[in-house]
Amino acid sequence: MIKKVLIANRGEVALRVMRSCREMGIRTVAVFSEADRTSHHVMYADEACLIGPATARESYLNMDAVLQAARQYHAEAIHPGYGFLSENADFARRCREEGIIFIGPSPETIEEMGDKIAARKRMLAAGVPVVPGSDSPIRSAAEALQVCNSIGYPVMLKASMGGGGKGMRLIHGEDEVVEAYDTARSEALSSFGNDTVYAEKFVEEPHHIEFQVLGDNHGNVIHLFERECSIQRRNQKIVEESPSPFLTPELREEMGKKAVAAARAVNYSGAGTIEFLVDKNRNFYFLEMNTRLQVEHPITEEVLGVDLVKEQIRIAENEVLHLKQEAIVPNGHAIECRIYAEDSENNFTPSPGIIKQLREPNGMGVRIDSHAYEGYEIPIYYDPMIGKLIAWATTRQYAIERMRRVLYEYKITGLKTNLSYLKRIMHSPDFVRGEYNTLFIEKNARMLVRPNGKNEEIENVAMIAAYIDYLMNLEENKNGQPADNRPISRWREFGLQKGVLRI
Repeated sequence: MIKKVLIANRGEVALRVMRSCREMGIRTVAVFSEADRTSHHVMYADEACLIGPATARESYLNMDAVLQAARQYHAEAIHPGYGFLSENADFARRCREEGIIFIGPSPETIEEMGDKIAARKRMLAAGVPVVPGSDSPIRSAAEALQVCNSIGYPVMLKASMGGGGKGMRLIHGEDEVVEAYDTARSEALSSFGNDTVYAEKFVEEPHHIEFQVLGDNHGNVIHLFERECSIQRRNQKIVEESPSPFLTPELREEMGKKAVAAARAVNYSGAGTIEFLVDKNRNFYFLEMNTRLQVEHPITEEVLGVDLVKEQIRIAENEVLHLKQEAIVPNGHAIECRIYAEDSENNFTPSPGIIKQLREPNGMGVRIDSHAYEGYEIPIYYDPMIGKLIAWATTRQYAIERMRRVLYEYKITGLKTNLSYLKRIMHSPDFVRGEYNTLFIEKNARMLVRPNGKNEEIENVAMIAAYIDYLMNLEENKNGQPADNRPISRWREFGLQKGVLRI
């Protein structure tokens, strides 16, 4: 039995893992950088250890510092979360060498599935369909041109290692090959320390659909159905939902079987994700495997009632998988929106800063995975995600309606966020009908970036007026004048006078 876990991550995912550990009676150790001294995950953990300066390279990616913290605080296991060291085979191997349980798959599996060229070969051998493309690294621009011509345009050049849209370039014709090859290699090297690239036929108008899998150390593998992840900007997911409105029952069953076959092919142990591209004719192809927990895992948890972190820990404790495929039945529909500190009307520039006010929504079917609080400063050094907002309901229509409501209730001041952008997605006719693919953002760009008429203006004025009233209340209380004596709140008064609000 694991009694203490060090979480080698930060922010909302560290906090999410800690909550499951606390329910299981497992003590937790937080690690943090100089920039994260006041982060929520540091305050929530049973113990915390400073591991380095603000930059990730010197802290969260510093294997020596993380392992030293695990030894110092006598942690029997390390949960890597996602990002940082979560898919680093060397880190998993070092954990094993030092007798620390790595809550995830074996280093050999991480290594094999982290190399997308090797993964393609393994999937072909397992009978899992893959996108037509090169089965070996492309070594020169001349070779890239030859390969692209043989595949047929459009072609996607991709980094062999890593993910998250880094090291990817779409090529429409011969004249773009050389520049795309050079930039893809350069980005891959800076992001993953490896400049190996390969080519795949670009699937036009695809859906990005992933299947959650669980495997134990005793040969048992199951899938936990799919997540639709097609709403992406710059190859980064923004909104995810489960189940997919695009899949038929027959296709869902077939893809689930192939996802299990893919996991079995690499003796997978732990929680992982098989990602597929599905074209407009519902032909599907293996894209890659993520050998870790996914950012969007909460929608699977909400639809199935399964705690994936607890399952990861039980598998790491060498338990037999207690879930049976035939007993897993989806219930209702869940949608996740990623909340970012960014300026959606200024090319999505990150907007770090101090959160002045925070009002989080609640109610039936609402979940928030976040580490934010009033007074917390979103640092400049890491991904600007504030948190994830998840809405569950009995049907997709009701889930959309609930997400609209909770996005309206979610208020953050002090920095710019993408909340308004997400609201417009929820009202987009294509999304409401469930008729969208990975071109959704491009197709709806004008509608999504521009303010949605007067209602949004009125809401912004109301927020400003309410905040002014809040500050005046503070000032009056400070001067010994009780604010309760006012016959009417100033923001209501402001609205009546100016004709802006009708309350």
